[in-house]
This record gives sequence, C-alpha cells and structure tokens, in this order.
Amino acid sequence: MSASSFIRALKNEGLTVVEVGDWRTHNRNHVGPWGPVHGVMMHHTVTKGTADSVRICRDGYAGLPGPLCHGVIAKDGRVHLVGYGRANHAGSGDDDVLRAVIAEKALPPDNEANTDGNRHFYGFECVNLGDGKDPWPAVQVEAMEAAAAAVCRVHGWNAPSVIGHIEWQPGKSDPRGVSMGGLRRRVKERLT
Repeated sequence: MSASSFIRALKNEGLTVVEVGDWRTHNRNHVGPWGPVHGVMMHHTVTKGTADSVRICRDGYAGLPGPLCHGVIAKDGRVHLVGYGRANHAGSGDDDVLRAVIAEKALPPDNEANTDGNRHFYGFECVNLGDGKDPWPAVQVEAMEAAAAAVCRVHGWNAPSVIGHIEWQPGKSDPRGVSMGGLRRRVKERLT
C-alpha cells in the first residue's frame, strides 16, 4: 500500500486525518526493511496533549529517533499522520505471535523477543498516559477501530491481524485500558 492509498483508506473509513509535515517520506527505511507487513499494532503514548504527543511521535527522543508510529490517534478521534514506512514502534517481539497474526489464529503468549516488529506492523500511537486512570473517550476508541479496519480492508486482512503491543513484546502494557479482544470484535463487525 502506498502512502496515498493509506491516507485514502483512513478517510474512506470516515476518519479525520491531519497530515504532519513530510509524513509520506518520513521513515526509518535506511536502517532496515519495511515489509512484508502483516498486521496493525496499537499503543498508548504515555503522554498527554495532542501537540506534544504528535511532536514526540514524529521526532522521537534521545535514543529512539522518529517516527515512532505511522499515525497518532488523539482523544478527539483525529488521526495525525507522522510517518510512512519503517517506524520505531514495535521493537523486537515474539515470532510465534507473528506467525499467529499471519495465519489469523489466536495469539499465543508473548514469551520472547526475537523478531523485528518494526518491519512487519503498521503502528498507531493513541494519546493516553497508560496509567489505567487516563480515560479513553469513545470517539478515540472508535477511531482506533476505524484505523485498524481501514488497513485491514486494503490488505484483505481480518480482525486477528490487529494486536496490541502488550501481545507482541514481553513486559509491554499498551494500550493499557483498552481490551484488544474487544477492539478486534469491533473491527470484525466493521469489516462485515
């Protein structure tokens, strides 16, 4: 899927999209391949405020250069596109989980980090502190559903291709406060 197809898919799913700078060519492709891509991964930002969250996800920080995802889903449901291509969002995760995503089967426990997830997943960072107290507005969760469904629709994937960082890499908790099983059910309903 091209960057143009990506933004078109998001808009076709009813999302309000904000283009940030040179997002279409802002990536980490020079440090490794992007693809084949097999799924969509959801995260929480551990930040608050849309502007600061978008800036961090676009530019990164000391030790982890941006982009840190493809799109930032704000609490108001808008999707801010910050990169396209390889992004520093997934890190190393479990090869058994990747095989399950590809086969669209139930996910096994993530008990190792031996596979490059930045190569294989689209990433959406969702503005939330991830402390279990910061609320997830309904419009934001609906945008998560729509963004995941948009990517799945273009690739011909089903809801099992949508995972949380918590399901990929041992020790991760994101997106804390959102049930990935519930999100996959919503994506499934949207795709049917």
